[in-house]
Amino acid sequence: MTKPNIFVTRRIPEAVLKPLIEECNVEIWPEQTPPPYEVLLEKVRGRDGIITLLTDRVDARLMDAAGPQLRAISQYAVGVDNIDLAAATERCITVGHTPGVLTETTADLAFALLMAAARRLVEGADYVRQGQWVTWGPLLLLGHDVHGATLGIVGMGRIGRAVARRASGFDMQVLYYDRVSVDPELVGPNVEQVDLDTLLRESDFVSIHVPLTPETHHIIDADALARMKPTAILINAARGPVVDTNALYHALKEGKIAYAALDVTDPEPLPADHPLLSLPNVIVVPHIGSASVATRTRMGEMAVANLLAALAGERPPNPANPEVFERECRR
Repeated sequence: MTKPNIFVTRRIPEAVLKPLIEECNVEIWPEQTPPPYEVLLEKVRGRDGIITLLTDRVDARLMDAAGPQLRAISQYAVGVDNIDLAAATERCITVGHTPGVLTETTADLAFALLMAAARRLVEGADYVRQGQWVTWGPLLLLGHDVHGATLGIVGMGRIGRAVARRASGFDMQVLYYDRVSVDPELVGPNVEQVDLDTLLRESDFVSIHVPLTPETHHIIDADALARMKPTAILINAARGPVVDTNALYHALKEGKIAYAALDVTDPEPLPADHPLLSLPNVIVVPHIGSASVATRTRMGEMAVANLLAALAGERPPNPANPEVFERECRR
């Protein structure tokens, strides 16, 4: 029996690839940077399945370049905004993803960014490394208290709720904005749903946890930033384009808000000479929300399981386009 041909667009934890290599012919892109789109078009030709990352544009053209035998695309991520799901469904291609697994790890990172910005930890570490620490000073690197502060969470999904749980340990008042109401038992005590304007106006910290959609693109724009407190701190561990980068730069430079801490940016990666990185009141880390050994390994296990199930003609454990199973797809 001929083994399925698989292309993996980036190196993922080696331990999770064993069952895939045993059952399939696998080629893995060896570089640190993702394959350019035109290269990817060539690499997917004749493949039965692909494991992709958020950095890969997976559109109708790419699917057609792979050929009609392409049965499965497995995303090594929760979000699938880089994949044309409608085009995949139309072509009877099953798309899998990895929801749930990175919730707690990403919430850890979001709260770490909140704490680091509030207490100016990166500035403090740089201050010491640069040899500027000569004595204790009563006005040295004064930051903001986290305990007892008001946290505004934009998007009360799994990660938003996990951040709210962490906030409860600091006796924070939590406000949240979401297009739907969330069961009070899921969000916990001291949590109140409000409109976005109220959240921005009253929060000491604003943490973004929405998916990237046409509705959430630039949900934090110049107008939203102008409504925040001048002492407020913005955290984004969702998707870069939910924040207007140019507007954020001007808001930070002009003191309209106090600080920003970003795990994601637009563009991504952020060029080293980008104006945002010239400001002292911003922390930028390289999209490491899910970057723990355990979580990245589990993501790989889920991605491989989704792919193998789809190749076998079965419903994967975590489909991103379940409507594909309502179609009559004959191979």
